[in-house]
Amino acid sequence: MSFQPPAYPYERLDGLKATASTFEGGAIDCSIGTPIDPPPDFVIEELARGVGAREYPPSAGTADFRDAAAGWINRRFGLTVAPGDLAACVGTKEFVASLAGYLHLRSPERDTVLYPAVSYPTYAMGATLAGLRAVPVALVNGQLDVSSIDPRDAERALVLWANSPANPSGFLDDLEGVALWGRTNDVLIASDECYCEFTWTSPARTILEHGDDGVLAVHSISKRSNLAGFRAGFYAGDREIVKYLRSVRQHAGLMVPGPIQAAAALAYNDDEHVVVQRSRYLSRLEFLSHALKALEVDAPMPEGAFYLWCSKEGLDGWELAALLAERSGLVVSPGELYGDSARDYVRIAVVQPDERLELAAARLEAS
Repeated sequence: MSFQPPAYPYERLDGLKATASTFEGGAIDCSIGTPIDPPPDFVIEELARGVGAREYPPSAGTADFRDAAAGWINRRFGLTVAPGDLAACVGTKEFVASLAGYLHLRSPERDTVLYPAVSYPTYAMGATLAGLRAVPVALVNGQLDVSSIDPRDAERALVLWANSPANPSGFLDDLEGVALWGRTNDVLIASDECYCEFTWTSPARTILEHGDDGVLAVHSISKRSNLAGFRAGFYAGDREIVKYLRSVRQHAGLMVPGPIQAAAALAYNDDEHVVVQRSRYLSRLEFLSHALKALEVDAPMPEGAFYLWCSKEGLDGWELAALLAERSGLVVSPGELYGDSARDYVRIAVVQPDERLELAAARLEAS
């Protein structure tokens, strides 16, 4: 076999889960950013109607889905995006993993994917799955240091991924500066903005505020509306790139199921449920950030997203993860899963109900 897939990152946490599960009341799994709170009732009711279940759904998205996504962009960012200039994707992880391969078909003379040195593993894996080079870009204060990119890598680059707010660190990037670098170097910028509804130090931002030439913004219903199981998102930006991707993805048979699109459109048309979810996450972040002081863990509040990016003097990420499992039953993700330069950190997703986080805090205090 010429390609042996590596172990899936979160499968490496089984030992931590076994340790944490020894507590009465069991483990409190904060390792994966899977929403735990209920989605809006009206969205589930729409899903149950099964609209569009009998026919093949349009790969680019139904008119209702695209109208709703465009309307949300207008409300959230004050931008006008034509529904025809965006398209659906089968959850943004699928899009992240497949984008490089499709871009390489379009520009076979380029073979490199640039991505943040500390980031969601799928950016690099997308390059690997397409048989391409994955080159990490250094971060300074959590932002892409585009000045550090080797010009030879820029010449070979198909895309530079940005992620703001960032998974795992929660930092906000300079999207205007990243877009400018992309245009100057003729490199597409793909901006993963799936956590944009959850920014704590400034308003939500999108790279589309700085023009759509040479950029894509990628958005998801998963985090915004607690609908990760829907596998529905969309991408918008450079008209030529969107048109090309719509065509090639149609040939690949990538389609969000019709009933999902109908329900997701209602979710994008409503903002009230997101306000409620923002309040939940902010409260949990503040609560757990304070509770971790019992173990002298440095867990500053993030600029965005719903993760705490934590460290403890004298311990690497795996050691800190083991300590938290032993003392509180918390299962967290060691920073190594997000890049070699993150080895001294852990990521904690505040996706457990309040009472479970309160239990973790009580265990920390008792330890």
